[in-house]
Parts: sequence; C-alpha cells; structure tokens
Amino acid sequence: MNIPETMLASVLTEPERIELQRVGVPAPGPGQVLMRVTAVGVCGSDTHFYETGRIGDIVVDGPIVLGHETAGEVVAVGAGVDPSRVGEQVAIEPQMPCRRCDFCKTGSYHLCRSMRFYGAYPVDGSFSEYALIDDDFAHPIPEGMTPEQAALVEPVSVAVHACRRAGIVPGAKVFITGAGPIGVLTAQVARAFGATEVVISDPIPHRRAYAEARGVTQALDPAEADLSRYDQYFDVYIDASAHAGAIGSAFPAIRPGGVAVLVGMGGLNLDVPIAMIQHREITLTGTYRYVNTWPTAIDLIATEAIEVDSLVTGRYGLDAVEEALTKAKTDPVAIKTMIIPSLTASEG
Repeated sequence: MNIPETMLASVLTEPERIELQRVGVPAPGPGQVLMRVTAVGVCGSDTHFYETGRIGDIVVDGPIVLGHETAGEVVAVGAGVDPSRVGEQVAIEPQMPCRRCDFCKTGSYHLCRSMRFYGAYPVDGSFSEYALIDDDFAHPIPEGMTPEQAALVEPVSVAVHACRRAGIVPGAKVFITGAGPIGVLTAQVARAFGATEVVISDPIPHRRAYAEARGVTQALDPAEADLSRYDQYFDVYIDASAHAGAIGSAFPAIRPGGVAVLVGMGGLNLDVPIAMIQHREITLTGTYRYVNTWPTAIDLIATEAIEVDSLVTGRYGLDAVEEALTKAKTDPVAIKTMIIPSLTASEG
C-alpha cells in the first residue's frame, strides 16, 4: 500500500485557533499499527480544549492535534504485528496504557497513571489523515459497519462503562440527566442491559424528542417537571449533563440502596446531600473514560441493539475543524458532528 511521506493535520496552536498543517506521516513502532483515518467524531472535550486550552488538570502547553472518536483502515504495521492486518477496518480505542502497573495488570488499565490518550496534551489525536495506535487497541469491526458507526464506538463505550458502573440489571428503573449524545446513548445501552424504565431530563425540546424516539420511557423538562412524584423511585441515577443543579435535584429520586454515577465533567467541586447518601446507603461514584468496552459497544451497534446513525448531524473535512468544534453551540439542532478527512478541500 502506497503511504505518503506527509499528511494534513488540524493543529490546535492556541485556544480558539486551529491551523491546517502539512506534517510527516508517523511510522508504526513495535506493536503498533498505522491507520488511514476515515471518520472522527467531535466530542465536547475537544471543544473544551479548543475554547480554554485545558480540561481539569490537563493543560495544553503546545501545539496538539485533537480528536479521539476514531475509525480507520490499517495501512501499515510495526514489528511484531501480523502483516495480514493491513487493509482491516477498525474502531480505535484511543488509550495507550503502560501495561506494567498494578492497574494495567488487574484489568483497570484506564486508571493507569502513565496513560497516554489521544488528543490530551502532549499526545496527538486523530484530526489528521493518518494516526498510530497500539495493535490490540485497533479493534476490527464486522463487515457492513460504516466508518461513522465505528467512530461512534467510542461514545457508546462511555455509555457502556457508565451502565456497568451503575450495575444495571434486567428490570432496573433508571433516571438520566442530560439528553446530549452521551445521555441518549446511555439510555439506549441501559435498555439493552435490561432496564425496563428509563426517564431522561433535558431543557432542550428537540433533545427530549430525540431521546423519546429512541426508547426512553419519558423525557422531562427540568423547568416544569415535578420530581417529587419520583421520590425514592429509581434504582440508578446517571448524570450526563455535568450541571450541578440537575445533579442536586436528582438525589431525592434515588431509592435506598440505589446507585448514582457521574459521567459529565463539570466543576472541580460539587455539593451533594451527604446525610441522604448515608441514610439511604446510596452508592455515589464516577466514571473515567472506559475499560474493556469496545467488543460490547461494537456488538451493540452491529446487532442494532442501539441506533447511532441519526446522531450524526454534520460532516466536515480537516479544513473545517474549527466550525465543527463549535457547531453544537451555533446550531440549535446539532447533535454529533463528524470529521471526514476525505472531505478536506484540496490544497492550493
């Protein structure tokens, strides 16, 4: 396969400034594969990095290529990798753990303190024509799965990890705050895991309508809904909004012995009702990315247990990454934007 020496990459050079640059195509090292990027979903964390140059304690301190919801085609392999992988269509798990620490060796590699993650400084992501990944984190996708579906395995994995952390079982009653892409995917995964009732809350009408069309039992407007009718009702509460007010108002709806899982990334501190948590023995936890989720997420999409195609509301080339990053704020009906490198306008 003919691989060029250079490629186009959308580089964040400072907050609110992305430049389309021509850079060298990286060579795969031992245990790595080089892939031609076919689709990359735009995540809210990409937008946050673009706007502020940081997320939590991760600070952008130099040029960086963002993007981590990635699909691609393997075009070259490094030493120790089966050459037959060339030509394989893959969904990328954008994590590169050390593989040596206790977390890695006990199956919690997402907590590895030496983790290198796509698009989190100083590791380049995949808003580019080519990208590297460890061989075993390039997950083959079944025939018929599209590049966009393969890119969406990443946010589906966020939802799978959240539902696993929540311990959702058949018959569970689930409450979710936030009906953006992660909230709606979490609702679908909860259903696939056997939840019989899934209620979601979001202030935006078209998001509520979108969620209701995808298996949600009821979509509530938080400005009008009376949550007191759900007092101590739900087995599981999952937040996908990162809104402190939404989180605080949800706790009374959790039954004794229930579970609350925080997925959305908001402020560094949050007020929670400690007495209620203690008296009801509510388990409160968070999620950090995902672990061992890609096979499950791929199967959920491939078997149509969940529906992801309609999430995509816009497609852009590498020359329009800035527009794509702000689309959710400039277009009131935008849900998920995709970067398709093949749509990039030709140079010159």
